[in-house]
Amino acid sequence: MNPTLAEPRPSRREWQSQPDSVLLQQCDIDTYRASGPGGQKRNKTSSAVRLRHRPSGLIVIAEESRSQNENKAKCLKRLRQAFALHWRDGVLLPDADLASAVDADGRFAISAKHPAFWPAAGVVLDLLAACEGQVSTSAERLGTSTANLLAFLAEDPKLWQEAKRLRVAFGHKPLKPHE
Repeated sequence: MNPTLAEPRPSRREWQSQPDSVLLQQCDIDTYRASGPGGQKRNKTSSAVRLRHRPSGLIVIAEESRSQNENKAKCLKRLRQAFALHWRDGVLLPDADLASAVDADGRFAISAKHPAFWPAAGVVLDLLAACEGQVSTSAERLGTSTANLLAFLAEDPKLWQEAKRLRVAFGHKPLKPHE
């Protein structure tokens, strides 16, 4: 009997680019009553949503809204962010996800609210991991300055935290707060 070959591991880009309907099919969806402030209605409806993405094992929740549909949409957005933060792919430069995040001079010129931010953040974290946490080496490979790369990482607190975690994992000092 031949040993079964493992299926190829999906890339982060494949998951991030899936339509919402396809991502939802890959998830176990739990709804529950959220606790905390929000008035009487909040505690009477099961509006909070938890998604468990079966293939990756990632879990995200949203319970801010009294609308289950709004919370589900927030969960999908957070799932795409979680792919960027926690799913490492190999580094392929130049990368299409980076192209939409940099200006003509090769500097990161994008805010965390832009749709291209999280795909680019995933590529930057891939490169930071490949460069063993060295921000200056990563910036050099990206064709930008260390200061510009640090400013990009500081655009989102979760991105900054993951960059710090990567550095510590490779034996470097954590990044200092960016101002």
